[in-house]
Amino acid sequence: MIKRGLLSLHYGCKVNQYETNAMTQKFVENGYKVVHVEEQSDICVINTCTVTNMADKKSRQMIRHIKQLNKDAIIVATGCYAQVNRKELEELDEIDIVVSNNEKQDIVSIVESKLHFNSAKPIEEEMEFSEFGTVTYTEKTRAVIKVQDGCNNFCSYCIIPYAKGRVRSRKLENVITEIKKIVEKGIKEVVITGIHVASYGKDFDNDIRLINLLEEINQIEGLKRIRLGSLEPKIITEDFVKRLKKLDKICNHFHLSLQSGCNETLKRMNRKYTIEEFQKVTELLRENFEEVALTTDIIVGFPGETEEEFEMTYKFLEKIKFSKMHVFKYSIRQGTVAAKMPNQIDGTIKEKRSQKLIELSNKNEIEFMKNCIGKTIEVLFEEEKEDGYIEGHTTNYVVIETKGKDLENTIKKVRVEKLEGNLLKGKIM
Repeated sequence: MIKRGLLSLHYGCKVNQYETNAMTQKFVENGYKVVHVEEQSDICVINTCTVTNMADKKSRQMIRHIKQLNKDAIIVATGCYAQVNRKELEELDEIDIVVSNNEKQDIVSIVESKLHFNSAKPIEEEMEFSEFGTVTYTEKTRAVIKVQDGCNNFCSYCIIPYAKGRVRSRKLENVITEIKKIVEKGIKEVVITGIHVASYGKDFDNDIRLINLLEEINQIEGLKRIRLGSLEPKIITEDFVKRLKKLDKICNHFHLSLQSGCNETLKRMNRKYTIEEFQKVTELLRENFEEVALTTDIIVGFPGETEEEFEMTYKFLEKIKFSKMHVFKYSIRQGTVAAKMPNQIDGTIKEKRSQKLIELSNKNEIEFMKNCIGKTIEVLFEEEKEDGYIEGHTTNYVVIETKGKDLENTIKKVRVEKLEGNLLKGKIM
């Protein structure tokens, strides 16, 4: 008999985080109790990722670990790994039920159907955004809001369009309704995310696009911050920035997906911009937003990447000076164009190139934080620590720590005094 205890975990991107919260809320609404990972649960839902081979491996490790902790639990796997490698997951001894991405909104009925009748009606692939309803299950200080799903770009290395399907955007009014509900709970910050959030509205038969959505969100009373998820560089035009700059709640932190600083490599990746165009985007943002933080993703060791191409990437990254870079070693994803490309790069070369970029990223990050010293910056406090300190994020996503109690979910001005290791410390003004 199911005791109706639920453990829900996610691995991967902010979309996975949002969908995990949404599925958890569905179970709670149907009488389930959420338990912590240390407690015994009856149903464990694991929202997997498949963006790289390592993501697949970590998803499998998480599944095995959770099964060891909950030997008698029903283990449910969903997410992108479950979507593109369903058969592989179904063959794992630890897995009882596999739920594909387009079935997530019906996960409770599917799980209960499987439990009681050992059958579930398959759901056809949806052509519109799959609504979970109003999701109000959030973190203490910020909420991730999924506004878009799917991707039409088909970058040569990426399996996600096959896992998530074509672009589908959420109705503007539904997004606004959800955020208003969340703000009523006291949430100060929302993160606007999607699989390819820059494509928001492209599937609509009207002129509504991402900037229109952001303008509407900015008018919501009580909301203090709007943070954007990863953006395709081509959306950053002069008109977009001009309108964005007028929104007082937009955070001055932009994550721009670059992947390579070499035009030839970008062509093989099927990325639809050049490094020259990308540089203009960074200049545009820096001209219009004070203390702006620019972060990015980089893939090293992409098929055919010569030493010369890598050095071009390195020099470009030195010039742009991102405040932080997420560096990934290319891994083969079966079913993608890049998997069949010649001149696959040796693992030792990938590791060497990865370490070189990580060192550059660490150097840039320290420099960016040092520039904060002596300045007074607004911090949204999030978590109290045992040593009497509390930490939170600035609008440009720098972590600052200060002495204080009972400040969670409040915004205070902090005078930044020093950098200890890789953490800024300051004093509340």
